[in-house]
Amino acid sequence: MQPLAGLRVLDVSQVMAGPFACMLLGDMGADVIKVEPPVVGDSSRRSMGFRLKGDDSPGFLALNRNKRSIVLDLKDPADRDTFDALAKTADILVENGRPGVADRLGIGYERLRALNPRLIYASISGFGPGGPWAARPGYDLIAQAMSGIMSAVGLPGHEPVKNGTPVADLGSALFAVYGILSAVIGREKTGEGQLVTASLFEAALGLSIWETAEYWGTGQSPKPLGSANRMSAPYQAVAASDGWFVFAAANQKLWLALLQVMSLPELNDDPRFGDNSVRVANAAVLIDTLRPTFATRTVEQWVSGLLAAGVPAGPILDYAQSLASDHAAARQMVQDIPHPVEGSFKALGFPVKLSATPQQLRMPPPLLDQHGAEIKAELEAFVSTDG
Repeated sequence: MQPLAGLRVLDVSQVMAGPFACMLLGDMGADVIKVEPPVVGDSSRRSMGFRLKGDDSPGFLALNRNKRSIVLDLKDPADRDTFDALAKTADILVENGRPGVADRLGIGYERLRALNPRLIYASISGFGPGGPWAARPGYDLIAQAMSGIMSAVGLPGHEPVKNGTPVADLGSALFAVYGILSAVIGREKTGEGQLVTASLFEAALGLSIWETAEYWGTGQSPKPLGSANRMSAPYQAVAASDGWFVFAAANQKLWLALLQVMSLPELNDDPRFGDNSVRVANAAVLIDTLRPTFATRTVEQWVSGLLAAGVPAGPILDYAQSLASDHAAARQMVQDIPHPVEGSFKALGFPVKLSATPQQLRMPPPLLDQHGAEIKAELEAFVSTDG
């Protein structure tokens, strides 16, 4: 039996942060019921500029496996009654509307807690439920900008860039799951649920460990470093004769090993490079000193030579290369998901593995309202049995 089997989750969220959190819970065995508005459903069903075979976007398909779908118009009294009945059977609810929207729809925390005191209610928003920015709309781009992330990524002197991976969206989902599962454990002791809040802004800040440490340690806001590291040097991408690769001489032992591979042992006697603190302070000069030597060999020669010496290194792969790698296959990071419309489509595998109760692909992403009649029949049976 999977670890979250027996828990029911109401996914009243859309697009990325909430759906990703609920998919992770579903992967662990929870019964995730996706409550969607009429006609269009989750707005990500119709987003993105390309399709496979059906109408649902690849983005929706990527974020909604292991869920069942029911359409409910929360402004309709009859559908609200159905939702309330569902809430009474639920262990967890996840929503990611702007603060105040859930209350206006009649599905806010206080109202649902009165119906089901054991409910763990997770609310994900752009900036959290309080504070002067609470009412602002939240997108990953905005959170990256206002958290400080965009001030510290990219190349010095260039236009601002965001982290290409939506770290605020996905980070808020991961923090929400962390809070939800902690609340599930806490409920075993108290018998009561609680409110869990997460936000894109707080997730972006929460992941800025090195950057905030540098700011508080030096009094200076971190600046863009390209691929370099704030705490270690040399630690970045460099050009070989036929392409780019990365390496990490993150401590003194690795630094000395690097110099041996490069046949540059004399650099350790240079007062600008003798230990990590001065190497970080002189990182730009250091990498300029190393570049001519790196340009003399191929990526494969450098990576194999550095790895043989114990220095972490690797080629820079694009997604096609990474997903096609033998290692991705060995770690089961690509899976084919059968689907009633698509036939099948490729999706990422489970990034965490459990030895005794592994995640399972139990259901493909649902069609809109695919399970509506089934879920309503379950509710009728529940009410009949409960009565």
